[in-house]
Amino acid sequence: VQLQASGGGLVQAGGSLRLSCVVSGSIFSIEEMGWYRKYPGKRRELVTSITKGGDTNYADSVKGRFTVSRDNAKNTTYLQMNSLKPEDTAVYCCQAEGLTEDGSWFDFFGQGTLVTVSS
Repeated sequence: VQLQASGGGLVQAGGSLRLSCVVSGSIFSIEEMGWYRKYPGKRRELVTSITKGGDTNYADSVKGRFTVSRDNAKNTTYLQMNSLKPEDTAVYCCQAEGLTEDGSWFDFFGQGTLVTVSS
């Protein structure tokens, strides 16, 4: 199972970015997908998550500004980030957990994509 995130970049404060993450491999189902971010020298923190059924969870710092979605047919999750602030600058990583075709549970993180918000 592999996760590939894309969509990061440089944006001015108040701007928007949309991140995507595609999960590939011998997947039977993806139960939950999430986005985390990591600041230099700090632990990774959860930004948002979404279940297979569409239930979502957001960190207080991004509520009302970020929206997570997923396309189950494409094994893809998206993170729409609006009203970006300089403090949103971080490496964003996607995460997915579920079952492989042989019945094994997986829980993996992909390589991150850098989001830089200038003031």
